[in-house]
Amino acid sequence: MISRSRTLPSRIHHGILEENRDMRQYLQIETRPKPKPSNDDTEAMVVPQPTYSKCFDDDGRLKRTGTVWTAASHIITAVIGSGVLSLAWAVAQLGWVAGPIVMVLFALVTLYTSNLLSQCYRCGDPATGKRNYTYMDAVKANLGGRRVAICGIIQYINLFGVAIGYTIAASTSMMAIKKTSCSYKSKGKDPCKMSPNWYMIGFGIMEVILSQIPDFDQLWWLSIVAAIMSFTYSAIGLGLGITKSAENGSFKGSLTGVSIGDDITPMKKMWRSVQALGAVAFAYSFSVILIEIQDTVKSPPAEHKTMRKATSISIAVTTLFYMLCGCMGYAAFGDHAPGNILTDFGYFSAYWILDIANVAIVVHLIGAYQVYCQPLFAFVEKWSEKKWPRSDFVVNEYTISIPFCGTSYQLNLFRLVWRTIFVILTTVIAMLLPFFNDVVGILGALGFWPLTVYFPVEMYLAEKKIGRWTSRWLGLQILNVSCLSITLVALCGSVAGVLNDLKTYKPFWV
Repeated sequence: MISRSRTLPSRIHHGILEENRDMRQYLQIETRPKPKPSNDDTEAMVVPQPTYSKCFDDDGRLKRTGTVWTAASHIITAVIGSGVLSLAWAVAQLGWVAGPIVMVLFALVTLYTSNLLSQCYRCGDPATGKRNYTYMDAVKANLGGRRVAICGIIQYINLFGVAIGYTIAASTSMMAIKKTSCSYKSKGKDPCKMSPNWYMIGFGIMEVILSQIPDFDQLWWLSIVAAIMSFTYSAIGLGLGITKSAENGSFKGSLTGVSIGDDITPMKKMWRSVQALGAVAFAYSFSVILIEIQDTVKSPPAEHKTMRKATSISIAVTTLFYMLCGCMGYAAFGDHAPGNILTDFGYFSAYWILDIANVAIVVHLIGAYQVYCQPLFAFVEKWSEKKWPRSDFVVNEYTISIPFCGTSYQLNLFRLVWRTIFVILTTVIAMLLPFFNDVVGILGALGFWPLTVYFPVEMYLAEKKIGRWTSRWLGLQILNVSCLSITLVALCGSVAGVLNDLKTYKPFWV
């Protein structure tokens, strides 16, 4: 998608491997023996045998070593995140019947379209064709034209929205830590009202500092920590849901979800139900990184066969986990299931467990914010370098020695200004729209249909050269249009939720 950047590892750009050491000493070329001509042949046939290497793949990169299990673990780590926190609320809006059905349907659609997308990793022959290293590479190779630009715009808008959503989620968890302590001390008598603004500002300051790291791959350990934190708070949420249900002695909730009455009008019930679709879609979003994960898988067998097994395993595990978290949360709280399952304060005897879970969320989101924003940072910076190649402000880097560390920092003024402005902008928007469920619904709706359904379907049709009006073409287009309809409905519901919340919300309230 872009050339080598200061901000991204070299291994993910156009298949160009940049190493600081000479790798030629490891190259071991072996030539397969030529077959002996049979006695019946009057003239020996020359059969060219390609050379191969024990250290490098057919594209010149180091041998890929990924397996079904490593690919599945990457997908599970990427999928299980902050989206799990809103599933109990989503099930509460849909009820015991529609809630689980919707999660299963989204899982099946994601599984099917992921298999279509995995077959677009190579162009032409599925075993020896040219590799596509990123999602954008696959779109460019199979579709080209304006759809490449459209895909890029959707991706970057989605990344920008994720940054806003993570800022909101982090501030919510920070407030939850404060509120659990306050509620425990007052035995629930003090409402403990507070503004999220200062917490968002604190999170933004942290991200401004981290965003100045030129090569985020230097902090690879932060991604591992973030993954561990993700499983930690998800497991705690599940455990507390089970505990609360056991304390209640029964499962709460109804077949149709939140009941109409009091402040729940039929119209509000409808909007919240379709908004729940966006929340579920957000929880399953991972297609945008599937090609990158597939690029770590070894062959033979063909990479798409390995990914078919990996996606089946990972989506099955994820769906089971989501069903448990969403359903147990609804069973514990019924119609009053909170938008964020870990911000409820009904566990006074175990408030410290909630604090651990919310600390885990904050740590996870600190790292996840950077992981998601680095591609956007890199795109803007490389575009600026091409636009103004002679500008000292854009191009030059200044070496600054760091005292007592024995190292130095490469300061680029454009990077400093641009990334700081980006974090400030996402923080301000989060302060204006601090509605976790509504924002999650919007992000899920914006990303699900185009990135999970439309582009995989269109690329598969182009790659396999499936003709128009054939049965396969009609089936895929029906899937395409159906998911588009669901996306539009979910988007409208989430936007309606934001507009409704803005009627009573006071921006920048301290």
